[in-house]
Amino acid sequence: MNYKKPILWLTAVLLVVFITATVGGSFYMLDYALSPAPYRTDTSAYFRQQFEEYPETRPWVDSLRRIGALRDTFITTDGRHERQHAYYVSRGSRRTAIVIHGWRDNAVEFFYLARLYERELGYNVVMPDLHAHGLSEGDAISMGWLDRKDVMQWLRIFQTDTMVVHGVSMGGATTMMTSAEKMPEGVRDIRFVDDCGYTSVWDQFAKELREQFGLPAFPLMYSSSLLCRWRYGWSFGEASAIGEVASSPYPMLFIHGDSDKFVPTEMACRLYDAKPSHKSLWITKGTPHAHSYYDHREEYIRRIRAFVMP
Repeated sequence: MNYKKPILWLTAVLLVVFITATVGGSFYMLDYALSPAPYRTDTSAYFRQQFEEYPETRPWVDSLRRIGALRDTFITTDGRHERQHAYYVSRGSRRTAIVIHGWRDNAVEFFYLARLYERELGYNVVMPDLHAHGLSEGDAISMGWLDRKDVMQWLRIFQTDTMVVHGVSMGGATTMMTSAEKMPEGVRDIRFVDDCGYTSVWDQFAKELREQFGLPAFPLMYSSSLLCRWRYGWSFGEASAIGEVASSPYPMLFIHGDSDKFVPTEMACRLYDAKPSHKSLWITKGTPHAHSYYDHREEYIRRIRAFVMP
């Protein structure tokens, strides 16, 4: 009896099933990871959430609104030609902070950091909604990689003598990815604060694929990265915060909770080791993901003050 033909048919069927499952899984993974928050433009809801979690921000925002100091600003980005939004608070200072939010968040959710810089340190503050977040245009999240170019445009528009870029979670990764760019000549002193950012999109997605779905990196990480390159113009492998940090010449403060399960604390140690110089690391005690300020407010403010105003 000739078994070769059935075996060939079975192999072909299994190959088709494998390819179909991989392609379908790649589309699902990409949509799962990069789809914007469904209610991202509902700023009223985000303000209510911010005021509940950080009550001190309500009187601050009210006072800014009374004098017209909290401004909505829109630009058209250079690369993607999209309308992007930011809040801007000006004190007429020669120091400006750019505060960058996390994945599926928006600028409003990090007004507590904007308040720190404006009220405690006397900075102007720019709070962008990243691509596909908040009031900014975009159909898919860029995980900080393409966003670094948008941050550079905000930095050039609002540049002052002294600047700081401070991001949390995906915003921290965006901050680190921005730190290797060539800064405008008019900026005399610029510093970067990474609060619980990931080493790379590849590392973070591979971790989530393993923990959430029990799947190895091969083949989905590779096929999804190729699909991301085809659909959005970037791949998981190139979106590397640790690669950019390794060539960044600017001072950087790394902050990370020792109980962070979402972005593992060991990533902060790897990032710190990759930074060649002008660096410091603060591991906060008993702190989950993106809660270092919430759990250690006084020390957080003290450390930021010491870092940006030495």
